[in-house]
Amino acid sequence: MHFKRFSLLASLLALAFHANPSQAYDEGRGCLRQQPVSFVEMQTPNLVFNASGQIVANGLLTLKGKLQLPADCRERRGFRGLPAVLILHGSSGVDSRGDFHAEALNEAGFATLEIDMWEARGVGSGANRPALPALTYADAFTALRFLSARTDIDPTRIGVLGFSWGAVMSMASATQNVATALGGNLRFKAHAANYPICYGYNNPAIPNSGFGTPGGNPLTGAPILVQVGSQDDYDRANASGDGSARCAALKASLPAGEQALMDVVRQDGAYHAWDRLMVPIKVNDPFGHLGADRFDPYARVELRPDVTRAYASRQRVVRFFQRNL
Repeated sequence: MHFKRFSLLASLLALAFHANPSQAYDEGRGCLRQQPVSFVEMQTPNLVFNASGQIVANGLLTLKGKLQLPADCRERRGFRGLPAVLILHGSSGVDSRGDFHAEALNEAGFATLEIDMWEARGVGSGANRPALPALTYADAFTALRFLSARTDIDPTRIGVLGFSWGAVMSMASATQNVATALGGNLRFKAHAANYPICYGYNNPAIPNSGFGTPGGNPLTGAPILVQVGSQDDYDRANASGDGSARCAALKASLPAGEQALMDVVRQDGAYHAWDRLMVPIKVNDPFGHLGADRFDPYARVELRPDVTRAYASRQRVVRFFQRNL
């Protein structure tokens, strides 16, 4: 594994954060003097593969995000900082899933920050996204630093929720090598991952894929919630396979102490992105069907919404963060 290639980036992340403009705070009440919804910016390293296949930083990018505070933030007494959840989008970019989950989290008393990793890189769709999620790992820790520095956020109660590409990032940030290299002393306290494409972990064909002690990348100790559909076309070879089996096997491969940190919830009958309450689509993705789709340009991954499961799984995410933040 090559996580040490990240080691020089921690100082760059810190420099990027300190370059951000200051915010105006209401020190007496702990909340910002602003509307419950605001749009923020921060500087994040632009990670790329060099000619030797190493991950290096090539300057800085401006990462934009949507920050939402609970409606009763200004009315709280004895304010000690809000718990917060970072939201990481999937390959299609920011879509309905972010607001869908933010609405429930805000109502439950959490601040949320959804960052747009694609706009920062000029990515118009999943077709020209970065080669691997590892190239966007730094964005999660840039956002963690941003949230941790705010007086209206409790830096000890910040979690992360990701969908697909973002779910891969959520799980990666729960590993010691990635967190130490990119977060320094900062850690997310809880990690939720909806359909994270589990065949990619501890996969010798995929750089920086180590997950847990068997992959040489122990977990940080924070709890992890994984939700995955039985019909997920990424984690099954064909229509007769079980798309949740790879995530269950990943958990089973971990030592007992790490297994106890990871809860894998099978969404029976659900396809990839069941909580994307938009028109069903089929997309080309070389990561589809256990990676076999890179050899078949006509292969399709199905994204099919399921309203009942979307609301139920959203509530499970809220309860997870209520227990752990």
